[in-house]
Amino acid sequence: MLFRTRIAAAIALAASSLALAAPPKVVSAPNSDPQCFAPWTSSTKLFQYPAKKGPYRVALANGYIANTWRIQMIKTAKAYAAQPEVAAKLKEFKVVSTGEDVAAQIAAINNFIDSGYDAIVVNAQNPAAFKPVIKRANDAGVVLVAFDNILDTEEAINVNVDQKGLGMYWADWLVKHLPNGGKVLEVRGVSGTSVDRDRHDGIHEVFKKSGKKWEVVEVLGKWDDPTAQKVTADAIAVHKKFDGITAQGGDTGVVQAMMDAKHPFVPFGGETENGFRKFCAKYSGQGLKCASAGTGPAQVAVAVAIKVALSALEGKVLPQSIKLPLAKAEDPNMKDGADFYDKQSDNFFVGNSFPTCGINFSAQEIMGQTEANK
Repeated sequence: MLFRTRIAAAIALAASSLALAAPPKVVSAPNSDPQCFAPWTSSTKLFQYPAKKGPYRVALANGYIANTWRIQMIKTAKAYAAQPEVAAKLKEFKVVSTGEDVAAQIAAINNFIDSGYDAIVVNAQNPAAFKPVIKRANDAGVVLVAFDNILDTEEAINVNVDQKGLGMYWADWLVKHLPNGGKVLEVRGVSGTSVDRDRHDGIHEVFKKSGKKWEVVEVLGKWDDPTAQKVTADAIAVHKKFDGITAQGGDTGVVQAMMDAKHPFVPFGGETENGFRKFCAKYSGQGLKCASAGTGPAQVAVAVAIKVALSALEGKVLPQSIKLPLAKAEDPNMKDGADFYDKQSDNFFVGNSFPTCGINFSAQEIMGQTEANK
């Protein structure tokens, strides 16, 4: 009798595990929080994972980290996980950054799955290389949420702003300020990532549709101030003069390179670095007319992605693809204390509140964290 009881208990346990180890269901139930979790389009499907009892083990699998945006992203993740209402839901929060090696990032995700983590949020080094690991996560009942550099899939949750639309926004700014076209320096991000690809495609789509003549010189700045400054300096040395600039990040370094080379200030469509916006406000009267927009680390980075992961674990209904707003500021309306912070570090990305999700951070709260793996 005892033997049969043990067998029955084992079968029940196995059945329970199988119930949890299942991919998300596509459902028609209402979105659990349409203000925070806005669907990408009206046809975006809705996911629901089996509810699990907390507290949860959640991991962040980051790739590239060697720029200020990624460093702030990691710090933001830790700051969010430390907030009392979030910490109460977490048994463990683990962070790993693996660099530009796609295989190493996939191996890290596989390790988290094998170690029994409940959810993994990932800033993917390549949008198309993760299909096997997505299947493994779904088969194991692990919630996988991609943000910023998202995945080319409808089998995991993606959280992002319209990266192509961001490139289009910058290019529209240049078209507006360069009515006759011209020679443009395009400072790109990290090669092979979806963000770099989508922003680049948006820029060139607008230029093509404008009907004007454009010459675009592309360099890789890796979203990093020192790297972007060097490649901009090299481009100016070779090409002498540009009529406009667009940069995906490292924009403070791009402006510094212009100043060092005594290049005239020109219209610039760029990201949301505090140093870049400070330059834009200071030198607006000398020709540095800027449109600054992008993806604050607290928005796209991890705060929203972790919130999505926890909501999925709680069995809430979520869009498969979630669209977040851009943080924008334009010349001549950049104000100290709102659009930039003169007393804060240049290496700080503005746009770290997301009221519709109840997410807000102070600079001190974020910068008090470390970017190290833990």
